[in-house]
Amino acid sequence: MRNICLFEAENHSFILLNESEPGEEDGVRSNQFLVMHGKNGVLLDPGGFGVMPRVLAEMLRYTGPENIRAIMLSHQDPDIVGGLSTWLELCVAKVYVSSIWMRFLPHYGLKDMSRFVGVPDQGQVCEIAPDFHLRLIPAHFLHSEGQINVYDPVSKILFSGDIGAAMLPLDNNDAFVDDFASHIPYIRGFHQRYMGSNKAIRCWLETIAELDIEMIAPQHGPIYRGQAVPDFLNWLKDLPCGIDLMQSGGRFSEDCA
Repeated sequence: MRNICLFEAENHSFILLNESEPGEEDGVRSNQFLVMHGKNGVLLDPGGFGVMPRVLAEMLRYTGPENIRAIMLSHQDPDIVGGLSTWLELCVAKVYVSSIWMRFLPHYGLKDMSRFVGVPDQGQVCEIAPDFHLRLIPAHFLHSEGQINVYDPVSKILFSGDIGAAMLPLDNNDAFVDDFASHIPYIRGFHQRYMGSNKAIRCWLETIAELDIEMIAPQHGPIYRGQAVPDFLNWLKDLPCGIDLMQSGGRFSEDCA
């Protein structure tokens, strides 16, 4: 578990609240983030039920549940949504998720959907407070058919969901990616297996092309910063993945599962 303030200036901060231990999420460490602007907070992918107490404990260092205005879900997986019912008991936040997953979320035991907002396919600008806006960016078929990213224009951090996710060995606790070339073995297999196609990647790259990105913060693994940001995006641009490998008769890497 770690707590790292990725950005802090005046009344705005972007915080990595918690990196779960491998045993907590079946061997895959996950990240949970908090964006604060004044007293207004937003949780990004708050995590499964098992990590919820730790995430809450770390969040209380910065704010109380009553100040959480929104919860952003990048997609529908249990390591993102599993603890949501408890969060909804603690705070009055709206929950933003791709509109295609709205009818699936009740299967997590969520009976009242009145606080959920279905994000349209083209994304949207989300007004948290009059002076606090986040951009919800479509990232369709990049692991999830309805994945959304969250861009914070103040910190210039892009929360990328499963794009950029890394499967690190247990003895690697790096918080940041500074040498991208050495990081490739930890991301190649995952991206070849879980990203739908290179065409989907290029659609996403076009969507984010005009953003000023200082860091890319994925849901799994270390955060990309500095030269690692353009290096990662350039690597993705030509990566065959998903249906590309099936059409060409190629094989997924042994570490893709």
